[in-house]
Amino acid sequence: MRQHDKLFIGGDWVAPAGTGTIDVVSPHTEEVVGRVPDGTPADMDRAVAAARQAFDQGPWPRMTMAERAAVVSRLAEIYAARQGEMAEIITEEMGSPITFSQMAQAPQPLGMLQYYAELGKTFPVEEERPGTFGPVIVRREPVGVVAAVVPWNVPQFVIMIKLAPALVAGCTIVIKPAPETPLDSYLLAEMVKEAGIPDGVVNIVAAGREAGEHLISHPGVDKVAFTGSTAAGRRIASICGEQLKRCTLELGGKSAAIILDDCDLPSAMGFLSIASLMNNGQACVAQTRILASRNRYDEVVDAVAAMVQGMPVGDPADPATGIGPLVAKRQQERVEGYIKIGIDEGAKPVVGGLERPYDRGWYVAPTVFAGATNEMRIAREEIFGPVLAVIPYEDEADAVRIANDSDYGLAGTVWTADVEHGLDVARQVRTGTYGVNLFMIETSSPFGGFKSSGLGRELGPEGLSAYLEYKSIARMG
Repeated sequence: MRQHDKLFIGGDWVAPAGTGTIDVVSPHTEEVVGRVPDGTPADMDRAVAAARQAFDQGPWPRMTMAERAAVVSRLAEIYAARQGEMAEIITEEMGSPITFSQMAQAPQPLGMLQYYAELGKTFPVEEERPGTFGPVIVRREPVGVVAAVVPWNVPQFVIMIKLAPALVAGCTIVIKPAPETPLDSYLLAEMVKEAGIPDGVVNIVAAGREAGEHLISHPGVDKVAFTGSTAAGRRIASICGEQLKRCTLELGGKSAAIILDDCDLPSAMGFLSIASLMNNGQACVAQTRILASRNRYDEVVDAVAAMVQGMPVGDPADPATGIGPLVAKRQQERVEGYIKIGIDEGAKPVVGGLERPYDRGWYVAPTVFAGATNEMRIAREEIFGPVLAVIPYEDEADAVRIANDSDYGLAGTVWTADVEHGLDVARQVRTGTYGVNLFMIETSSPFGGFKSSGLGRELGPEGLSAYLEYKSIARMG
């Protein structure tokens, strides 16, 4: 069992203020596989104080961006050597199939470190513009102390989407991992210490909601970076609004995959399986609404059903597994509740349903609904599990209308033999990230959502700018 009794604050392992602990339970065996301290508001106070001192008095924000980028590059080298271990920890603590952990859960955070380390070498910190009485310097300075509150589904990805640009920008940070997945953050802390990042620049305190809200509302925090549910995002936005605190919010999604009539279905299904069911369906960008024309509706339903049936359900540590368990019992019950809602609403499960694949572990049967409409709750609410709804459309304009008929706007795809035409469709769908015949989150490009999917953008140069304040310095002569 992976057991830790300290918190990472001020560059050192320190005893927690309280005596509470967090048990990390395997979604596959339902057995405790780890235990860490449960952070308290007092621990958050200590972490913010360390980050505040490191920002106000320490060397990190006073180094050049290129100097900080060199340190981040060292962290990337250390991360690269241990990414296999990181993938195994994430699979153990939250049930992500090991193939997905090895393909995305660990490599993508490494890619972010490498990208921002490289970007920091050339990113313009100052530029000169013509002004009324003389040149004006536009300067970019770090925003300050950052509170990063992250979910359990892709824990290192979401930490690094915040940590890597914040470090290069010159910020200091307090990271609050989700209580379901704190173990990976301990490995990250070891790497941070080995990389020689100055004390107090990175602080990590796993905790529940009360301590998390205390961190978010702390007057010593200058910016909040949050990924999670839209409901929690609204609460965080209200706190930040009251304090005029900067915030970046990456929230929920209910993305649509538009299957055009010229699509080669066998080819598309190989990529759509990842786009729709990555990480056991526990992904905010998952394409869970499959839009098919009435001309090919039955054919698409059969293809999607075969795709899901071809993804073995089982032990996430087994490389043959396509879909593993959900992260917690409450999540299992939530997803099964939506499957029941879909049946009650009149949709037909052509694959899956309410019968569990295993007696042990938090598994649900991957389910494909036919006969669904975009007005059903299974088409409008984020389920966060392996549940797909195939929805018919009349023509292409109707498909775009249905895709846009959502409270969310995070991701989406179109599947077609004509890539240029697919780009035309992509330009009409109001989402932050889109794919033609695939779905990817590109490190070099901004990621975020429209509507209730959030505020601001992460990744790319835009993701670095989110951790910088702009200062204009005018002069005469």
